[in-house]
Amino acid sequence: MTEVNIALIGYKFMGKAHSNAYRQVRRFFPGKLEPRMKVICGRDRKGAEAAARQFGWEEVETDWRRVVRRKDIDIIDVSSPGYLHCEMAVEAARAGKHIICEKPLANTLRDAQKMLQAAERAGVKHMIMHNYRKIPAVALAKQMIEDGRLGDIYHYHGAYLQDWIMDPKFPLVWRLEKKYAGSGALGDIGSHAVDLARMLNGEFNSVTAQLTTFIKERPRPSDGAGAWGAKGKAAKGKVTVDDDANFLARFRNQSVGVFEASRFCGGRRNYNTFQIYGSKGSLAFNLERMNELEFYDCTDKPGLQGFKTISVTEGAHPYVGNWWPPGHIIGYEHTFVHAIHDFLVALEKDKMPTPNFQDGVKNQAVCDAIERSAKSGRWEKVPV
Repeated sequence: MTEVNIALIGYKFMGKAHSNAYRQVRRFFPGKLEPRMKVICGRDRKGAEAAARQFGWEEVETDWRRVVRRKDIDIIDVSSPGYLHCEMAVEAARAGKHIICEKPLANTLRDAQKMLQAAERAGVKHMIMHNYRKIPAVALAKQMIEDGRLGDIYHYHGAYLQDWIMDPKFPLVWRLEKKYAGSGALGDIGSHAVDLARMLNGEFNSVTAQLTTFIKERPRPSDGAGAWGAKGKAAKGKVTVDDDANFLARFRNQSVGVFEASRFCGGRRNYNTFQIYGSKGSLAFNLERMNELEFYDCTDKPGLQGFKTISVTEGAHPYVGNWWPPGHIIGYEHTFVHAIHDFLVALEKDKMPTPNFQDGVKNQAVCDAIERSAKSGRWEKVPV
């Protein structure tokens, strides 16, 4: 088995998920390449050191440029905030490193295109971490569509709903400032809905959209200089991203779509769903019940028709056979293990993994058209 040295840039939420995947992948999925957790990088040394101890990284670094230039590093994993993705990925490509990047690929379509061009010029492998593609139920849905079980697709409904910023007292974190996040619910969770739609239903043709910000000012975090105003009251800052993005879509396969991404839906903690309706059948999925896929077969005899729930926990289902006996469910963290496995297999076979930066650019093109439509009030074409 050949070791490949990993450098992870970022150590919080996604850093934790990626670290677990590197540790677990070879314990369950065989392969010729063994990921070695060489160095974790973060601006806060104490935080990075704590993450290294907890997750099992060998070294700690605070300067990502030094990490990228290291000759002993094979793969750069970019799990930083979106505004840093472009520069980090471009420099990693120039240094000849293979790249894994969190979603969305970049904060703008132009930056996403720069990242793809840099990776292609360097001839390195690249992957965008849209881990929800790697859910067994989602992969099964893709197989069923490709096998013709739904026939011609008529409708695609996609939604990703959360509720974690509904409190007006919730602070103005970086995800609520456009200069750091690029967009709000659209890029944070809407990008997942876009990617799943492209995977399952094909490319977008055009969109018409609206973006809404419900709470336009929030208290600044109290740990920053000047964050507190007179009499101990928190100084407020302007929210410069969307709280809710909803849009209609036309696909190139002539089907139509309805989408919403919102962080203001009370009771919806992580409600990533799709419903697909075709001439021969329908499918429905809900991330909060991620081991299940609902299927309606229009060809069933009258009186026997109705949605049935498939428990996607059998060895015959994608990825599942490497985990537990039939009927034993898996969870959110397993999707990252699947993604890292697929990336390592692609390296081993000298193939491009999926989804990759090309998918990231196409997703960003859809999001860019959504933002343009929200400003123009018109249907906007999604570029090829």
